[in-house]
Amino acid sequence: MLSRRELLLAVAMAPAMAKARDLVPIKVATLPFGTVSWEVETIRHGKLDEANGVRLDPVKLANNDATRIAFQAGQVDTMVTDLLWAARLRNDGRKVKFIPFSATEGAVMVPADSPIRSVADLPRKKIGVAGGALDKSWLMLRAHCQQTTGVDLATGAAPSYGAPPLLTHKLETGELDAALLYWNFCARLEAKGFRRLIEAGDIARSFGVEGDIALIGYIFDESILERGPGVLDAFARASSEAKRLLATSEDAWTVVRPLMEAPDDSTYRTLKRYFLEGVPSRPVAEERENAERLYAVLARLGGERLVGSATSLPPGLYWGDKRTPI
Repeated sequence: MLSRRELLLAVAMAPAMAKARDLVPIKVATLPFGTVSWEVETIRHGKLDEANGVRLDPVKLANNDATRIAFQAGQVDTMVTDLLWAARLRNDGRKVKFIPFSATEGAVMVPADSPIRSVADLPRKKIGVAGGALDKSWLMLRAHCQQTTGVDLATGAAPSYGAPPLLTHKLETGELDAALLYWNFCARLEAKGFRRLIEAGDIARSFGVEGDIALIGYIFDESILERGPGVLDAFARASSEAKRLLATSEDAWTVVRPLMEAPDDSTYRTLKRYFLEGVPSRPVAEERENAERLYAVLARLGGERLVGSATSLPPGLYWGDKRTPI
């Protein structure tokens, strides 16, 4: 039998427990070296998820391949991935939805004194590729190089696929001639004197695309709407509110900074600047319009091996065409 004190405590806690039961849980894949955890922890620390009726549960995974496997197996509800892979899933019949996360893109990094001066110098070079053979920046780089030199880097160079920390180390020690890395690793190398050969955004613009496209975003299976018709809107609001908070409050970064592993203030400021520059600000309809233009170019240049069997971006891929992210 409960004591009077235990009974009073149970009564006092009942509203909070009921509220917790009402929150829709969302498992989010995160990586130890990724920036998704920055946003997820900002949301959780500020209880922005609970304020919108959901509860984010981060699931830490080792690398991008692991996140894709976990998502496809239903072990996580969402992950941040590139637009091309999301489009391929939907074109193949999996009803996924895409919510833009960032327009900050990775780049090909080379040592400051490297003789590599343009994409035309990449054939026959040892190139590190973060994210795997289907990473969208790698696919775009291949298409761009093939368009300008006639060489497909997948066969005309020596690509090495791996985790960004390992590839960064190999580039620093001279085991690689160049490395295509995520933007946060590019920022760290930039602080050490390495230079950017070409950015993914530059490649997109070389295809005639205007503006900065958010080529990475959260993907969800439409089946998550069975938990509540407003769950994706709730998640999108929490995501936007976290980005707005990080853009306006230095205090918000006190939660994020331990996750950044920035060894000095210069690296911290560089990482923060690139993160904020990539916050999507255009209506989703504009994002989709530009992405469709890029997708058509990539489909024409690379064909099925690049984008899959479809030649256009699948309808219904973006969540909330009339929504402005922040």
